[in-house]
Amino acid sequence: MGKTIAILVARLIFGGIFVMAASFKLIDINGTAGYIASAGFPFPLFLAWVAALFELALAVALLTGAFFSEAALLAAAYILFLAFAFHGPSHWNGNQTEFGFFIDHFTFIAGLLFAAVHGPGKTLAIHASLLGRAHEGEADGYRA
Repeated sequence: MGKTIAILVARLIFGGIFVMAASFKLIDINGTAGYIASAGFPFPLFLAWVAALFELALAVALLTGAFFSEAALLAAAYILFLAFAFHGPSHWNGNQTEFGFFIDHFTFIAGLLFAAVHGPGKTLAIHASLLGRAHEGEADGYRA
C-alpha cells in the first residue's frame, strides 16, 4: 500500500508541475514569448505555444499513466534542454542563483529517469506504451 501511495503522489507531483508550467505560459503567453526571445530563439510566440501544449501533453501522460515511460523520457530531455538554454553556463557569470536553477533541473531529471524505468505503477494507470514491454519493475515481479 505504501508503494502505491508513493507512486501516485509522485505522478501527481510530476503532472502537477507540468500543469502549472503550462498554465503560467498560457496565462501570459506574450511574456513567455518575450522570455524565449531573450534567450535568442526565433519565432518566440510559436515556441511558447508549442511549449505550453507539449507540457500539457506531458501532464496528461504522467497523470494517467498512458505512455508514461515515453513521456518521462521526453520530459527529462526537455528539462535538460531548458536547463542549458535558460540557466546554463552563459547565465552564471555574476549570478549564482542561475547556477542553482541549473542544478535543480538535474534532480527533476533524475526522478523522471527513475520513473521512466519503473513505470506508472498498477493503480489508476492506463498501460499503453510504444516501448512494447512491461516496465522493468513489473517484469521483476514488482507490484505497486
